[in-house]
Amino acid sequence: MLIAIFADIHANRQAFEACLTQARSAGAQRFVLLGDYVGYGADPDWAVTTVMDMVEQGALAVLGNHDNAINVPSESMNAEAQMVIEWTRSQLGPEQRKFLERLPLALHDQGRLYVHSEASKPKSWIYVKSTVEAATSLEATPAHITFCGHIHQPALYSLSITAKMTAFTPVAGAPIPMLPGRRWLAVIGSVGQPRDGNPAAAYALLDTEKKEITYCRVPYDIDEAAARIRKAGLPLWLAERLFVGN
Repeated sequence: MLIAIFADIHANRQAFEACLTQARSAGAQRFVLLGDYVGYGADPDWAVTTVMDMVEQGALAVLGNHDNAINVPSESMNAEAQMVIEWTRSQLGPEQRKFLERLPLALHDQGRLYVHSEASKPKSWIYVKSTVEAATSLEATPAHITFCGHIHQPALYSLSITAKMTAFTPVAGAPIPMLPGRRWLAVIGSVGQPRDGNPAAAYALLDTEKKEITYCRVPYDIDEAAARIRKAGLPLWLAERLFVGN
């Protein structure tokens, strides 16, 4: 089975549509969504409705910190992110807000763990920045592979049976074998707001038969996404950062 995995869509319709189109063309049979469907971008209504429809059709979805902030005012955000969340609340209806409220923090499926941030304290929203955080996450779950987002930068970590950690920056389009003798933490990167210096939208494909993961990058209409942010009256830097992937 080919599973398409997406994280940090952040209400960027143009980026998510481009990723979905490519994943479906590649033959993806299942879809997993790792949270942060809202925040930063100009199309939260469309993004949440699309995720709701995908879940209705069998996709898996977990809660992100921006999604949580919609219904939990005490969720900590920087000032501009908080401003976007407040605007986003006005764009979502009761059904959409209830959908976000009911999302789980993590999901287990056939030896795989799906979570927005990491496995040890999912609701603390810890960023996996190094092998230190990766090891903590891996030690908290027996899953063979953990998939997460949150940091907006693709990365791949593994833990050997002798407790040796490795860190790897994946190259887009190059399949990576997920060796059974190791446990893995795959940080997917961001669909809607990449922060690794590459403005192309990011997602990943997992081939469960070949036991391979392929990180993917997809060019999309950044001009349109940025224009919609400006038109919505959101902070201008949220539009400008899309062009540089930072």
